Amino acid sequence: MNFKKIALVAVLAVSQVASAVPAFAVAASTTVVPNSTVALEATPTPVLEPEATDPLPSLQPTSVVSPTATPLPVSSSIPTATPMPTVTPMPTATPIPTVTPIISATPEATIQPTPFAGQSLSTSGNNQLVLLMNSNKMYANGILYLANQPMAVKKGVSYVSIRAMVERVGVKFIYDYKTKETIVTSGDNIMRFKTDSKIYTVNGNKVTMKGPAYQYKNTFMIPLTSITAALGIPYTVDNVKKQVILTLNTKPTASFTVQPTEIYAGQTTVNFITSSSSPNGTAIVDERWEGNKQTIYDQPGFYAVTYSVMDANGQWSNPYTVTINVIQPNQPPVANFTTDKDEYKMGEPVTITDLSSDPEGDVLTTEWMNRSLAFFNPGPLSIQLKVTDTHGLSSIFEKTINITTEQLYTREEVEKLFTPQGDVLTSDGGIIPALPNLTYNLSSEPYTLIRSNSPETVNTEGVLYRETAFGATRFLVHHKNNMSTRQKVYIIATNNNLYPTTITTQYVGFAGPASSPEYTGKISVLKYYSSLLNGGNIGSVTLQPGESVPILTDTSKIAMKPGEIISLSADLFSDYPVQYNVIMVEQTKDPLVALPTLPVLDRDGIHNRGTYPDSTRIINVTDVVGTTQSKLLLGDNKSDLNLIGVDPMNGTEASNSGNFGVLYKIKLDRVAPNTLITFNPRGGNYLGSVVANGTIVNLQNKGSLANADMSAVVYRTGQYETSVELMFTVASGSNLPVNFVFTPLPALK
Repeated sequence: MNFKKIALVAVLAVSQVASAVPAFAVAASTTVVPNSTVALEATPTPVLEPEATDPLPSLQPTSVVSPTATPLPVSSSIPTATPMPTVTPMPTATPIPTVTPIISATPEATIQPTPFAGQSLSTSGNNQLVLLMNSNKMYANGILYLANQPMAVKKGVSYVSIRAMVERVGVKFIYDYKTKETIVTSGDNIMRFKTDSKIYTVNGNKVTMKGPAYQYKNTFMIPLTSITAALGIPYTVDNVKKQVILTLNTKPTASFTVQPTEIYAGQTTVNFITSSSSPNGTAIVDERWEGNKQTIYDQPGFYAVTYSVMDANGQWSNPYTVTINVIQPNQPPVANFTTDKDEYKMGEPVTITDLSSDPEGDVLTTEWMNRSLAFFNPGPLSIQLKVTDTHGLSSIFEKTINITTEQLYTREEVEKLFTPQGDVLTSDGGIIPALPNLTYNLSSEPYTLIRSNSPETVNTEGVLYRETAFGATRFLVHHKNNMSTRQKVYIIATNNNLYPTTITTQYVGFAGPASSPEYTGKISVLKYYSSLLNGGNIGSVTLQPGESVPILTDTSKIAMKPGEIISLSADLFSDYPVQYNVIMVEQTKDPLVALPTLPVLDRDGIHNRGTYPDSTRIINVTDVVGTTQSKLLLGDNKSDLNLIGVDPMNGTEASNSGNFGVLYKIKLDRVAPNTLITFNPRGGNYLGSVVANGTIVNLQNKGSLANADMSAVVYRTGQYETSVELMFTVASGSNLPVNFVFTPLPALK
């Protein structure tokens, strides 16, 4: 009989037996054939995809690098086999369900690797997996395994069988028929791969591979660099020996966290929450704590705690150390204050200095009992202060002063002379309408006001305002979302000119979204004043012909929930006419795409909208003010007439009721010595602010001016005549008209 033919038949038989083993790579063995021994290496090499010149980056070359990996020659004839020193029968394969992890076939004997012609191998390193280029041979810790497909190169990317890798690395592998994904589990990390996709996920996070995964002869092939990256396996490339050497980490890992994050000495119970895993799924069987691990730490300081775990193979993890900062327990605050005297006349101002403190520097909440500008009943009087820190600890301090029977000021005199700016003094509001109104010179600055305030309550998506304006332009936008979905307000600027147009944003005040219209109005005006006082010129944008862009983008940063309101006060300048669209659309929509399809919404019949010229009013009073009580009335449409403009959406005349959006610049050239200036609402609740000689004054500091008997202190002059400048704009959500009242102060004693 022809022994070469017998050898070939034997090799094919071995190959068929090996293909029946479900494990992707089995330990190599040889088969005894009568009168001849043929190594398994003689199995014909499958035809591979075209190779690239540089399939893998050379991370740590072990010798001179050859630029091209030479593939094994494919020959129709069987080369002469080199007999192996030991012959071991092929183990019988046991079928395993597809969706369970593949169980590795265990080699029965260690096979010394056989090098290719002219090649020496490095295959005996501990915890190393050596892949031979263009071959299905793999050496794990010196033991030869055969993969079901050779390592291949496709379009410059080196591919390996995913089964070949995960089996030898020792991690779990399943196939999910529902999602059609190959799933690799390593410790707490779950990786999912799909055929013909360059994307795989690690715990849901997408990662891009160098090439798409693909199927070849029922084998799932993926880029080698993707699986090494996914599993965190370092590797080196030896192009001379034509091998890739992977260094496998078989140590378990350990970590822990400490709860809570703030630990106080002697008070806090410390919980140590551990986490551990093994890269190859080996069970964790032991743990070890080192350092200063305590449930309660008695003293403040830094404590190092170290945690390690051991797996079933007896391998210990690297130690994991956390340094715990144990801080001094929270101490209660210290309430304290002083008075400038211990004894006072009736009506004599009591000056109190708060000296309270907190050991940790917390911001303290204060509560006063019996604190007043002055007292009007003789006898001993106790003043009490309670302070509370952010942790809820409190402290109380009390001091007793004595009030004599002698009187210095009346109650009314005390309020006029000593009430702080922004605080309220009570008076008979009924006398104010009868006071004489100041005589003044009125002029204006040419700011075009766009007031978008109707429909104030918006029930459907649409265009709230559309206007073309040029030069100095002021916006007042105040709207409420009355829809069931979250909405955004956009102001879109469109350049319909033949030339580029630049829009410069000068001053901006924005508030919201919030549920209170008075609050959003107050905060937007407050921020607008701050912008004015800080010099403005926030930024600019240049629009090309035909271009549209959202501007004043604070309005759309946060979507409005149902029932919420936004308020905007803003000044800008354009060097050419610009079309402005104020729109409200559902939060996920692109405003530029939605704009052409949006309807123009009607007015609500209650609130105002319109375009008004000359919206900066300059009031100049040249007469002496404050020698007798007088007032300056604004927003009544009699002494202070409404701006007249147009509603551009329907072409009708519009009257700016209340003159919302108008900036009043009030110049009082001569204010008498010892003059009190107060702010008094006449139309109902008011919540806003005013600028007095460069200082922003709240109206009022706490709460709102709820009725006409309440007046907030704006300014006091001193002993000499002086000029006073006021800036005022009506806060959206508040009521008109309002008065500035000028009152002579009583003499100081």
